[in-house]
Amino acid sequence: MKIPNNGSAMAPLRRSPQSGRHPASRPTPASLRTPSSSAHPTTSAQPGVLAHPSCPGPEDLSVIKVSKCRWAVILVFSCSSTCNAFQWIQYGSIKNIFMNFYGVSAFAIDWLSMCYMLTYIPLLLPVAWLLEKFGLRTIALTGSALNCLGAWVKLGSLKPHLFPVTVLGQVICSVAQVFILGMPSRIASVWFGANEVSTACSIAVFGNQLGIAIGFLVPPVLVPNIQDRDKLAYHISIMFYIIGGVATLLFILVIIVFKEKPKHPPSRAQSLSYALASPDASYLNSIVRLFKNLNFVLLVITYGLNAGAFYALSTLLNRMVILHYPGEEVNAGRIGLTIVIAGMLGAVISGIWLDKTKTYKETTLVVYIMTLVGMVVYTLTLNLGHLWVVFITAGTMGFFMTGYLPLGFEFAVELTYPESEGMSSGLLNVSAQVFGIIFTISQGQIIDNFGAMPGNIFLCVFLTLGVVLTAFIKADLRRQKANKETPDNKLQEEEEEEESHTSKAPSALSEEHF
Repeated sequence: MKIPNNGSAMAPLRRSPQSGRHPASRPTPASLRTPSSSAHPTTSAQPGVLAHPSCPGPEDLSVIKVSKCRWAVILVFSCSSTCNAFQWIQYGSIKNIFMNFYGVSAFAIDWLSMCYMLTYIPLLLPVAWLLEKFGLRTIALTGSALNCLGAWVKLGSLKPHLFPVTVLGQVICSVAQVFILGMPSRIASVWFGANEVSTACSIAVFGNQLGIAIGFLVPPVLVPNIQDRDKLAYHISIMFYIIGGVATLLFILVIIVFKEKPKHPPSRAQSLSYALASPDASYLNSIVRLFKNLNFVLLVITYGLNAGAFYALSTLLNRMVILHYPGEEVNAGRIGLTIVIAGMLGAVISGIWLDKTKTYKETTLVVYIMTLVGMVVYTLTLNLGHLWVVFITAGTMGFFMTGYLPLGFEFAVELTYPESEGMSSGLLNVSAQVFGIIFTISQGQIIDNFGAMPGNIFLCVFLTLGVVLTAFIKADLRRQKANKETPDNKLQEEEEEEESHTSKAPSALSEEHF
């Protein structure tokens, strides 16, 4: 479904509307009025052209302006994502310590991380439907509440025989992740202007990466490798109490700060998206259209290969480092921290670069190639016996590997506009979880039987495949076309000549003008 370069952008899009937009975003037929014979609402229309009947008070979708509240919303969401991501990796970063405490195998501890991936797959479609049905605020509240509940459940697992309780707490947190993980691109589109949407998405993803970074850094510091299980339980309880308190505070902040959407759309593309939403749109038809989009399907596969490799590396990092550097649990956590911190820097730089250049295909391909190069160098240097070398190579790899994640989200929105951002990013995440489970299990078995280098070579092969497939993706930037084009330019020029006394509303207004 391509937005044409000439003529009306609205007519073809009406035949394939964005499915399942939040009901509050759907204008009724009576709310679509134009000052002329043209049936195509534009941002240059008079005030009141696109009224929003479901919201309190009059709302004019022809007014394009950003809200100051957007930064508070993205910050609270990012922190909530940080807390959830920390709980994903808090076991894996000190795997050998939890193995000793609970008396379970390494594979059992790996499943505490992999349950995040496994849970996401069957729950994506129900949660994506809930996002379209009830909106951002409801999904954010549910995710934050489940994350808080899971954190407190873990406090009931401070005895060696209570491993099933910690599994239950981790599963609850993994369900919370399904609500949280698909929101960055949706929040960015709903709250942020066309020139800052990629930066906003990278900030939202930044929170998830920050949580992983803290998850690598803090557990080895709070939970020392000691044999006395009573003392070990005390140190584990400190970590669980801290994360429970933080999760509770963030849940309260989500209740207070997180709003559904701003009063006015922040970009022309979002305004058109609201106008195109139909209460009769089929949710399943949207999924079918996404899978008929070959460029998006290729991106789903390539994103899954990259993110799956990252999940496997994060889960198995402690095992790989300890294999070559025995007794270096703390440094294993610091190496993981280095990977993620470098990746956060890469993500922010990528987001800013996209907002300035709009070179989605080129940037994605270059970052993917550099991810492969970084993975090869990391693989070849891991067993040299110098930890400082591992820090440098792992950080370089992480800069590109995790820096790629927000690129994938934003590229997907561009390729699939005006379909639901929650659905497109959700399908990317499903691919990541599927490949993450496959890669984690496969690489773990390879490491156990053949060593760390063959396991990393295994990932290099699939990253090479990802580079090749990325090269075949065409840069069909539909959202950019919607932001740039003005439908029926010639028709509007004629109308303006005939209605020379008609005053047009500005297409973009900053909040400071009011």
